[in-house]
Amino acid sequence: MEKEPETLHQMRKIIVDTNIIFSCLLNSQGTIGDLIFNSENLFAFYSNQYMRYEIRKHWQKLLKISTLTDTQLQTAYETMLTKLTFVNEELIPPKDWEKAEALVSDIDIDDTDFVALTRYLKGSLWTGDKALYDGLKAKRFRTVYNTQGMIKLQERLTRR
Repeated sequence: MEKEPETLHQMRKIIVDTNIIFSCLLNSQGTIGDLIFNSENLFAFYSNQYMRYEIRKHWQKLLKISTLTDTQLQTAYETMLTKLTFVNEELIPPKDWEKAEALVSDIDIDDTDFVALTRYLKGSLWTGDKALYDGLKAKRFRTVYNTQGMIKLQERLTRR
């Protein structure tokens, strides 16, 4: 039997929240874009279906901030979508929703779905939301990263 490449066993499930996606769309050449587009063997990126709605809801704002044309932003969005696996929120068991809601109820209830997905996939949450990051860390939620933490994780994993 042929041995599978070791990297497949080491890929980490990373759940990305909407603000990480916004940042990547606004500057795909930046640090966040680099992490998303150049970590194939290290990270498997996930998000929830709701994130797509969020992007569409804020499309005009993204266009204005980015100074990209609608076509350029659409191309960037579609390219980025190839790096994400979307999970239907209905697959997440009630216990994961309840625990996620308890964790974020005093931080930002709108982040419940990302925390629930993180628990469900037994992955790590990558957020650019400082209040969410600090709040979850304060509650000893160990599997949350900010962008600096993701860079350190990427460096640590590539040194192996």
